[in-house]
Amino acid sequence: MRCNAEASIENGLTYDPEGAVAALSKVDAPLGRLMERAGPCLLEARTPYRPFRALMRSIIYQQLSGKAAGTIYGRVTDLFPPGKDPGPEQVLGLPDEAFRAAGMSRAKVAAVKDLAEKTLEGAVPSGRRLNGLSDDEIISRFTSVRGVGEWTVQMMLIFDLGRADVLPVKDLGVRKGFRLTYGLSGLPEPADLLEHGEIWRPYRSVASWYLWRAVALDG
Repeated sequence: MRCNAEASIENGLTYDPEGAVAALSKVDAPLGRLMERAGPCLLEARTPYRPFRALMRSIIYQQLSGKAAGTIYGRVTDLFPPGKDPGPEQVLGLPDEAFRAAGMSRAKVAAVKDLAEKTLEGAVPSGRRLNGLSDDEIISRFTSVRGVGEWTVQMMLIFDLGRADVLPVKDLGVRKGFRLTYGLSGLPEPADLLEHGEIWRPYRSVASWYLWRAVALDG
């Protein structure tokens, strides 16, 4: 995979990951050694990004194993006409009992209905409109939806929208990777990780990805 400016455009990123690696290596020697050991940055964004579909899927998948969540998600999508993603109008038009019969909990049904309402109100914008919003504004808008937390939105910013400067300080994998990279005896506190991460700006997403790689390499 090419990690350069041309590849970043092709892979939907908003930055050049190769340039990010070079910049990070200059400001943080331990991270630089990790990046050299882990190899090229393989981050890419999943496009096209449809916020309503992505958040609905995230809600359904929460706190379930991948197989069980996939089964329920498939049953839910089967409630709608084939070949089309359900929209907020279709979700609101379906009775709660239909979602419950597909395997969703009452809390998740309420969350999906809240997502549909907030999408129609404009709080959750279309994928195209997200391009003009800052990371903080997207987090604020999406976490206003019942059942959607900050970590979920941060993952979407990194892996779906290809944003460059996201640091999920409460993510266990990122904290474990930091401990391994910097030789700590215990996990760093989120506040300490956030403070150290200031030197990684504006490429904290790339630093986070390499901290996840540190855990994979250690295993």
